[in-house]
Amino acid sequence: MAVTGEARATKSRSRDADSGAGDSSATERPTSALSAEQRLELYRKMVLIRIFEEACQRAFRKGQIGGYLHLYIGQEAVATGFLESFQTGDKVITAYRDHAHALLLGSDPKAIMAELFGKGTGLVKGKGGSMHLFDVERGLMGGYGIVGGHIPLGVGMAYALAYEGKKNIVQLYFGDGAIHNGGFHEGTNLAGLWGKGGLNPCLFILENNQYGMGTSIERATAMTDLGAKFDSYGIEHEKVDGMDVEAVIACARRATERVRESGVPYAIEVNTYRTVPHGAADFIERYRTKEEIQEWRKRDPIGLLEQKLLDSGAADETQLTTIGDEAKAIVDEAVKFAEESPEPSLDELMTDVYVD
Repeated sequence: MAVTGEARATKSRSRDADSGAGDSSATERPTSALSAEQRLELYRKMVLIRIFEEACQRAFRKGQIGGYLHLYIGQEAVATGFLESFQTGDKVITAYRDHAHALLLGSDPKAIMAELFGKGTGLVKGKGGSMHLFDVERGLMGGYGIVGGHIPLGVGMAYALAYEGKKNIVQLYFGDGAIHNGGFHEGTNLAGLWGKGGLNPCLFILENNQYGMGTSIERATAMTDLGAKFDSYGIEHEKVDGMDVEAVIACARRATERVRESGVPYAIEVNTYRTVPHGAADFIERYRTKEEIQEWRKRDPIGLLEQKLLDSGAADETQLTTIGDEAKAIVDEAVKFAEESPEPSLDELMTDVYVD
């Protein structure tokens, strides 16, 4: 098959969307009715994310990336699916798994990688690192390192858009571990309150990857129906299978249009799974079994889409191999650029600290 390693699913994997790990029988899976060309483009995007993340992991373990590193491997369909509905003027804010969002919004892979390497040519001049990517011109208002701390910021951005009379929305991404923090409850309460007047076009995207760092949701909350937590704040919600990019797209198109037209917040609980450790330095995972990870890998989002492409005749092995090779060339160039880039100038210490 075209992409080697964990990026690929085998042909023997189940094609029953409700089977295997992560049973999402209560999760809506509408069809997005995509063309062959659209599916290929989605595949191209997700493969680039996967290969980029694998390169980041190698660089981190070689000591080339400082600070810390959180990878998006296994969750690629989430950002890929939702950002398909992004429009110019919309805002995106997320937590510390933010590389995919930057890539999908059009940030230069070389600048992203240089930022992870802490170089002066980085997306934010080497001062943000992996957890704090920004590209305001493209609508990325930041990755955020404090769990749940960005939720009130996203709600505030949505209020500002409505106050200015714009038909734009905020896509606010956060993980299942963030819903126990005060920022989540304070932010969603304000969103629900302002939303009564059509003044909070915020789409809450809860990426439920089953674990808040090393603690499963069953050990973290008495209410494991995480989407139901929005009920207290008058925010309607639904669920979607986050391993199926076409299901995510169908959900995203409907939800973003709803929020865009009404100015009323809405929430999606996206059931997904990261098939890598919480952080790149976590070599030993004692909180989940190898068998569990292998079961979830049977529903790898790239593998599922790949099988659709092959089964439908929209692509063959040669085409998929070419896509993988092209993505690898882009990533190799990004790594080389990062390695050869200079360190930030000392003059940068005091820039971008205050706003005039």
